[in-house]
Amino acid sequence: MTLKERYEGIISIFREIMPSPGTELDYDSPFHLLLAVILSAQCTDKRVNMVTPPLFKAYPDAASLAAAEPGEVYDYIKSVTFPNNKSKHLVNAARKIMNDFGGELPRDIDALTTIPGVGRKTANVMLAVVWGAAAMPVDTHVFRVSNRIGLTRNSKTPLATEKALVKHIAPEILPDAHHWLILHGRYVCKARKPLCDQCPITAYCAEFAKNSKKG
Repeated sequence: MTLKERYEGIISIFREIMPSPGTELDYDSPFHLLLAVILSAQCTDKRVNMVTPPLFKAYPDAASLAAAEPGEVYDYIKSVTFPNNKSKHLVNAARKIMNDFGGELPRDIDALTTIPGVGRKTANVMLAVVWGAAAMPVDTHVFRVSNRIGLTRNSKTPLATEKALVKHIAPEILPDAHHWLILHGRYVCKARKPLCDQCPITAYCAEFAKNSKKG
C-alpha cells in the first residue's frame, strides 16, 4: 500500500462516518474558545466544559478578564490541571489582546503565539476552528494516531507531524482532518488499549497490518 492510498482510504472512511466533525469544547465566542483551549492543556474537554460556564459569565470579553487578577480567576478554574499557571495565562492573555491587538484576536499564527499560554497547537486550533483556515493542530491524540496508523513515519515531534499531515491532506479538509484524528484517538485508537475490533480503518492501518503479520 502506498502512502497516498493510505491517506485516501482513511480520509474517505472518516468523511463517511464523521461528515461534520467539530470541537468538543463548549464556547460562545472566539475569545472564549481561546480560554477553553488554554485550559484544556493536559486536561479533559469534559472537565473544561464543567468550569467554563461560570468563567465565561464572569468574564464575557477580553476587557473584563484583563481587569481581573489571577487569584480571582483561580476560583473558577481550580478543578482543572495546573490552575495556578493557567489563571495567570488567562489574565495575561486577555491583557495582551487588549494592549497589543485592540481587544480582537489576531488571525495569523505568529501573532497568536505571542499571547501568553498560546503555543503553536493552540494557535492552530483557533485558525482551524474559528476561521476554517488550512491549519493542522497537533495534540497528543493527533501525534499518536498519525504515527500509529501510518500517516506519518516515525515522526519525532508535533511540528514534524504537522508538516507531514499538511503535505498530504488537501487544505480545504485540514480542519475536519484535525477533528477526525482527535476523535478517533479519543474514542477508538486509545493510547493504552486501542479498540481495534471497533475500528473502521483497520484495512489502512499500518500498526494493525504489522500486528496481523505477527499473529
